[in-house]
Amino acid sequence: MDTSLYYREKGRGIPLILLHGNGENGDYFRHQIEHFSKSYRVIALDTRGHGKSPRGTAAFTMEQFAEDLNGLMVKLGIPKAIILGFSDGANIAMKFALKYPGKVYALVLNGGNLNTRGVKRKIQIPIEIGYKITKVFANKSEEAKKHMELLGLMVHEPDIKPEELHAVKNPTLVIAGTKDMIKTAHTEEIAKNISGAELVIIKGDHFIANKEPEEFNKRVEAFLAKTAIR
Repeated sequence: MDTSLYYREKGRGIPLILLHGNGENGDYFRHQIEHFSKSYRVIALDTRGHGKSPRGTAAFTMEQFAEDLNGLMVKLGIPKAIILGFSDGANIAMKFALKYPGKVYALVLNGGNLNTRGVKRKIQIPIEIGYKITKVFANKSEEAKKHMELLGLMVHEPDIKPEELHAVKNPTLVIAGTKDMIKTAHTEEIAKNISGAELVIIKGDHFIANKEPEEFNKRVEAFLAKTAIR
């Protein structure tokens, strides 16, 4: 690992790590940091190359982001945590749980996807076009290169087979919005392939944690309250 991730920390208790989406940073979870810090040690990090975290020289992949998360947990002396991921953050959380199941108390997967087919085409097509455009200018501009890498994540990743999720034994909440950019059938497929996973669809779009924080936090809190964390 060749980068030191920036993170915000608030509260005490069982660690609750928040993983933001593509092109964002930990500030996305301001409503969750405030709410859950009353009961948990909340850590909202900036993924490699996002927010205040440096890009470093390692691969810009979800596999690497999961390794970065592991490195941060080792650095902070956290042997186990609840992982709440949104969008690409949910995809990183799945990768992390598959590789380090013993380091996860519980998973909250918000708006994640297993592959690009899970994204509604009206959203995915502009992403693919944008990626091709930025790829042309990537060698001429650092800004274009950065955008190319971010869009590339959504063009090439993730690539998780549904049956791989059978290995996830951690208590899991799969949560999405009624008008999410992820197809509802795809969200259902994720929940179906994780043993005992709870599925919740609430009114709203992809950004329910930010736009519908009361309902989102209530559902997450209810899930965590009945999950045996030890």
